[in-house]
Amino acid sequence: MNILFVCTGNTCRSPMAEAILKSKAIAGVDVKSAGVFADNNSKASKHTSQVLSEQGLVDNHVSSMLTDSQIEWATLVLTMTEGHKNVVQTRFPQARNKIYTLKEYVVRDGIDKDIIDPFGGSLELYRQTYKELTELIEELMIKLADN
Repeated sequence: MNILFVCTGNTCRSPMAEAILKSKAIAGVDVKSAGVFADNNSKASKHTSQVLSEQGLVDNHVSSMLTDSQIEWATLVLTMTEGHKNVVQTRFPQARNKIYTLKEYVVRDGIDKDIIDPFGGSLELYRQTYKELTELIEELMIKLADN
């Protein structure tokens, strides 16, 4: 199972999600992240790095723009927002059946399928985003174990 997390710039949410899931070291699950409007080779944001460090997670992230090869590699593409999902489905229509928002995939009921973008926000906002991602990834792990 190859899981690709996608956000906007690949410096905040998707690298956090990638680091969280990688830290679970699930046999047979590989994880990467990318951004729909990312610069290649940027580091994770300062607050992302700090929050991951506080949690004891290694941050050696380098951003990447979403590519055909990443989409082909992925068994599952999990976006941070409906907007990201729409962009990815438009750019890669052949992959529509494996693209979901993270909240949608773990079957979170409700209207809001988006994870808030902490970019430019306070350290506390990044901590809240980390907490939300951790909870969603716990649900993701349960769903993966059931399949």
